[in-house]
Amino acid sequence: MTTDPASNYSARNYRTPDGAPADIAIFTITTEQRLKATKSLPMRELKVLLIKRKVWPFEGMLALPGGFSRETESMYDTARRELREETGVDGVHMEYFNVYSEPGRDPRGWMISHAFLALVHEDRLLYRKAADDAAEVGLYAVKEIVESRLELAFDHRRIMLDALEQIRRMMLITAIAKEFLPEQFTLSELYQVIRTVVPDFEESNFIRKMKSTQSRSGVLEEVTDAMGNPKKSNEFSQRAAQLYRFTGELPRLSLYG
Repeated sequence: MTTDPASNYSARNYRTPDGAPADIAIFTITTEQRLKATKSLPMRELKVLLIKRKVWPFEGMLALPGGFSRETESMYDTARRELREETGVDGVHMEYFNVYSEPGRDPRGWMISHAFLALVHEDRLLYRKAADDAAEVGLYAVKEIVESRLELAFDHRRIMLDALEQIRRMMLITAIAKEFLPEQFTLSELYQVIRTVVPDFEESNFIRKMKSTQSRSGVLEEVTDAMGNPKKSNEFSQRAAQLYRFTGELPRLSLYG
C-alpha cells in the first residue's frame, strides 16, 4: 500500500508570516518653466510619491504607499490595488525589485514586504487623491529627503533608497528618458533629464559620444525636414541645436555612461 506523501504534511507544523505587504516606490520628474528673459531649459526635479499615514503604527509619518496582500491575489495585484486605494493612481507599470524581511521591521509582527518601483511621467500622477490608510498623498523632492535624512515609516527610507539606485541604473542603461521628453528633442534636453535622475552623471564628451559611439549607434537619429535637411530648434537656447529622436532600438551597452 502506497502512502500519500501529502498526508505527512501539516501547515500547523510551520510558522507563517503575520502578513505579506507590497510597498511601492513611484518616482517622477516634475517640470517647471523658468521665468527668465533669456531662453533656458525648464527646471526639472526628481520626486517620489509618499502618503501620510493616518493609522497606527507610525501615524502621521510619511511612508510609501502599500498594504497587505489577499489570499486571492498575486503580489503584483496587491501592489496595483493598494496604489489605487491609497493614492488614486492606477494603470502604472511597476517592476518588482526586492523583498524586505529583517526581524522587527514592523511592530505589528512578522512581515515580509515585497517592493515594487516605477518611474513615470508626472501626468500619470495628476489625479492622485488620498484614501484608505492615507491621510495625505503628495510628491516629495528626493534630494531633500536624502539630504535631510528624513525618516519614513517602517523601513521605507531604505526601500526608497534601494529603489532610487535601481531607477538610476535604468536611466543609464535603457532609453527610459524618452518618457520625459517630446518626440523630438535636443541632446541638451536629454542630458538634463539624465542628470535629474543621476545627479553625479558627468560626461564632458556626452554629445560627441552620443553621435559617434558604436554601442549607441542606431538608438538615436537626427531629425530632418521634408527636404532632408537637419531640423533644429532654438526653443531653449539662442543658437539653434539639432533635434534628435529615439528609434526604438535597444542599446548593446550602457547607453550614456
